[in-house]
Amino acid sequence: MTPAEILNYLNKIGGENGIGIDDIVENRLVGMKSRGVYENPGGAILYKALEILESITLDKDSAHLKDYLSIKFADLVYDGKWYSNSIKGLLAFGNEITKNVTGKVKLKLYKGNIIPAGVEADKSLYSEDLASFGDGAEDLFSHKDADGFINLYSLASLVEAKINKGV
Repeated sequence: MTPAEILNYLNKIGGENGIGIDDIVENRLVGMKSRGVYENPGGAILYKALEILESITLDKDSAHLKDYLSIKFADLVYDGKWYSNSIKGLLAFGNEITKNVTGKVKLKLYKGNIIPAGVEADKSLYSEDLASFGDGAEDLFSHKDADGFINLYSLASLVEAKINKGV
């Protein structure tokens, strides 16, 4: 299927399931607020799949920075600045951090909801052994390391609390 055929298919099944209708009040470029009702079921489905895939393939810092910069990117596009250097830079950033965002996502659509039903990615950063402190976890870290980490990580808060007589 071509990208257009995929989007048309997702629009059809998403629309049949009440997916992707937004009724919002937005800020126009000239400063006024306006109400907009948008229907984009295919886009909503693709975006949810991307979010799920990114949740297991992006590290925390990259994910947070992407979320932060996405707002600026959307503003630039909305304001008609598609050919600006800012857009070019943001696209380069996006291309770099998402090169490992590839895999399969399974979704269920039901009464306006997009429900995750599975995700697979060869370059997933998620490790069940590590997350559950299973058998393979001790090869990567020692539980003894946690005490020192907690003490150092909370040091600034402890100093501030002492200054403010909170400790």
